[in-house]
Amino acid sequence: MALGKAATTALDGVLAHPVHVEANIGVGLPGIQIVGMADTGISEARSRIRTAVSNSTLPWPKTKIIVSMAPASLPKSGAHFDLPIALAILTAGLTEQEEELGGFGLSGDIVRRLETTLFLGELGLDGTVRPVPGVIPALLAAQNHGFESLVIPPGNAAEAALVPDMPVYVARTLADAFGWACGRRLLPRAGSLAQPTRPEAGPAPCMSDIAGQHAAKHAAEVAAAGGHHLLMLGPPGAGKSMIAARLPSILPPLTTEQSLEATAIHSIAGSPGRVVEAAPFVAPHSSITRASLLGGGSGRPRPGAVSLAHHGVLFLDEASEVAAGALDGLRAPLEEGEVRLVRSRREVVYPARFQLVLAANPCRCAAEDPARCTCTPGQRQAYLSNLSGPLRDRLDMVLRLSGRSAQLHADGEETSAAIADRVAAARERSRARWQAAGLQVHTNAGMPSALLRRRFPAEDDAMELLRAYLATGELSQRGVDRTLKLSWTLADLAGQDRPTIEHVSSALDLRGDAVREEVAA
Repeated sequence: MALGKAATTALDGVLAHPVHVEANIGVGLPGIQIVGMADTGISEARSRIRTAVSNSTLPWPKTKIIVSMAPASLPKSGAHFDLPIALAILTAGLTEQEEELGGFGLSGDIVRRLETTLFLGELGLDGTVRPVPGVIPALLAAQNHGFESLVIPPGNAAEAALVPDMPVYVARTLADAFGWACGRRLLPRAGSLAQPTRPEAGPAPCMSDIAGQHAAKHAAEVAAAGGHHLLMLGPPGAGKSMIAARLPSILPPLTTEQSLEATAIHSIAGSPGRVVEAAPFVAPHSSITRASLLGGGSGRPRPGAVSLAHHGVLFLDEASEVAAGALDGLRAPLEEGEVRLVRSRREVVYPARFQLVLAANPCRCAAEDPARCTCTPGQRQAYLSNLSGPLRDRLDMVLRLSGRSAQLHADGEETSAAIADRVAAARERSRARWQAAGLQVHTNAGMPSALLRRRFPAEDDAMELLRAYLATGELSQRGVDRTLKLSWTLADLAGQDRPTIEHVSSALDLRGDAVREEVAA
């Protein structure tokens, strides 16, 4: 009997846990048996792995093979197990050959390299190593659990380059990976193969494309500067979708940490190898289900739209058509910045700190003037009834757009670049303020409310105004907190050190309580 080992990881949300793969060659009929809570996809990979080994002109054992993956209690899924399983079997074959020749097993260098390296990769039938999801979580797991290096497919080199502190090698074929493990070949570093992100084709949408609607564009600037949630109501053609689509153009680039988190989520969701450098913009159709919005699915739950929009914008157009249950599912992520999915006595957590933008018509006939509305009172009342009161209370701004605010020509309109400069300056002020206070907060909207009231209030007369609104019931406690956060954003845009009563008054106007009452009526 001969034993071979290799190491890889199993994904659990955006976390990766080390998995030790052992292959034993013993007496019995030829075949592979895989144990250790592996899913159907891993079990079905047996023929693919054997064919890849044969086409790589590497020796395949002609007896019974048992592959065990520990810890056995951890669910395992994904094609990235192909490469470590193949390497464990091949090293077991080497051990068997040495035993037949009277040797004492593999050399210490080979054993150490296999035990201190994580291997990830899907095998093609010709032995090529294909990109897989979850490389960044694997890198972080390697750092946390004492592994010295990783071997990954070339298609994952760009995302692996985001974590520069860990030696990451690229194997184009199974033969390359096996030769490196045996000390016979050298593998290139991922950093030398990482290609820069290609810009998207065509000109990016710009705020200067929108003629007029200056109040709405100002609200979008405030939302971008503070990461605030926004609901836009207005007739078709007023510019709601155009403003939302151009919101990413005025957001600052992602930091290295943010890019790392966003890239990891998109990789797990099925886009391995793609590096997310700009704020994501996710705009699902209004027929989206709760599982697609929040995440889920059988087996290993997949991240939903809220997680794909992490550190970016989630835009729900025609919000009146989105199922009420799906919209209510947004309440917890908006407060906590993450989604918790419970599956088979396991809890999977995906980050979901996104900026929510909703757009809707005022009613089904979409008449801007109520006098011209052809809807019945019941239809008009029920049109936005899917927006529950608790969800509306979590929106920082509610804005009504008018078709009369549009203009014929967009000549002289401010560009996204000019607005983005002001947004970046405001964010830098807020970041420096929260960092000086020892807080890892990227936006004013993400500031903990209790600390904001206690340590960062507005000026005294401004706080008295908020206290009066709270006492009369015009604002809830959450409404006060969100108004205060909005006031800080207005102060940052104005370059002032503390919100004044003018900033609080402007924040109350942007909250649009009168429009909220119309929606709730």
